[in-house]
Amino acid sequence: MKSVIQFLKEAKQEVRKVSWPTRSDTFRNAIMVIFVSLLVAAYLGGIDYIIRNIMERII
Repeated sequence: MKSVIQFLKEAKQEVRKVSWPTRSDTFRNAIMVIFVSLLVAAYLGGIDYIIRNIMERII
């Protein structure tokens, strides 16, 4: 039981050392993730469209 209590105390100390992001950092990162996701989706959609058209002409 002592090891569990020791672990919890050490975990609490480590959490205090964490540098948490600010609200604006979190918002900026979320916008960046959404933007990159949309770019990747558009890119993959375009590639899919091109390959589908090529395959329809072949078959």
